[in-house]
Amino acid sequence: MGHKELEKETIKVFNREKVKLSNSLCGILILALAIWLRVSKFEQEFVSEDGGMHPYVAVNILIAVGSIIMILGFLGCCGAMKESRCMLLVFFICLLLILLLQVAAGILGVTFRSEYEQALNETLHKNVELLRGTDEKAKSFQKNLISFQKEFKCCGLVDGASDWGQNFQPNSESCECSATSDSPCIMYEGKHVYQQACITFIKDILKKNLLVIIGLAFGIAFIEILGLVFSMVLFCQIGNK
Repeated sequence: MGHKELEKETIKVFNREKVKLSNSLCGILILALAIWLRVSKFEQEFVSEDGGMHPYVAVNILIAVGSIIMILGFLGCCGAMKESRCMLLVFFICLLLILLLQVAAGILGVTFRSEYEQALNETLHKNVELLRGTDEKAKSFQKNLISFQKEFKCCGLVDGASDWGQNFQPNSESCECSATSDSPCIMYEGKHVYQQACITFIKDILKKNLLVIIGLAFGIAFIEILGLVFSMVLFCQIGNK
């Protein structure tokens, strides 16, 4: 084998390994992100579907996309190992379609951001009723908010302590300011409680989660582009063989 042939074979092996690595990374990252969001209890606790929000639709789509990319990764690996131009071409087209769909989803997300924020506000305002309820669903929601209030030093969901209604006195302990608290406090029904409602902290957490998703989406898109480039390079190299 001559020097040029050895060099071409080395480049081919390098591209083949890059195709396999990029496929695996894409599928694993998307599935890991989707599963992390799916098992997170935060959305389950404060964002219910009853208020018009469907927090797991996007997550379920991510799980489906991650699974499809894992399958495509297997197809790309087989095409790279067997040097099948047909399989590599199918892999390239499918991965390109997924990338285009991700871009379209991102554009739609930005376009309908205001509608999402409005739906979130409506959902949180509607969930205030759960703080005044006495059924099992209301008690479960109240328990979660009590833990949230203790951690973030806030009181109530939207308008402060008044959100609790008649349930305030039995659950006032988590709202009460400590002697060393730096958070602003007010007097409410004879209790020294936190002035700030928890809605601000809930929105901040959701925004941080969104930033994580956006950052990973850019990283995944970059890896997908690498997969497209290396698969096409390998496709051309096999054709010139």
